[in-house]
Amino acid sequence: VQLQASGGGVVQAGGSLRLSCAISSSIRSTDVVGWYRRAPGKQRDVVARISDRGRPYYAPEYYADSVKGRFTISRDNTKAMVYLQMNRLEPEDRPVYYCNLERRGDGHYWGQGTLVTVSS
Repeated sequence: VQLQASGGGVVQAGGSLRLSCAISSSIRSTDVVGWYRRAPGKQRDVVARISDRGRPYYAPEYYADSVKGRFTISRDNTKAMVYLQMNRLEPEDRPVYYCNLERRGDGHYWGQGTLVTVSS
C-alpha cells in the first residue's frame, strides 16, 4: 500500500489549505486513516483520524485538541482518498504533515510528508 500526500504550501495565518492523500489500493471499511504532523525536534503526533464504521475503541473521528473546530478530516473509500481541510491556520500548525493508514492485521502505512508553512 502506498500513500501520496499533496496540498501543502505557504499560507498566511488565518488562511486555509486542503491536504489530499491518494492511496494505491482501495480503502477498507475497517481501515483507520489519519493525518499526523511533526515539527522540528519533536515527535510525530496525530492531528486527525477517522474510521469508517467506528471500531469499539475509536470514535468515528478524532482530532487533536489544538485543531478542533478548525480542521476537518474526510475519506472517500471509492476514490481511495483522504482529505484534511485546514482552516484558520496558525503558525503552530507547521510544518510537515503525513497521511497514515492503519489496517487491521497489517499495521501502519505512511506517505511521504507534505510541507505546510504558515506565515504570521
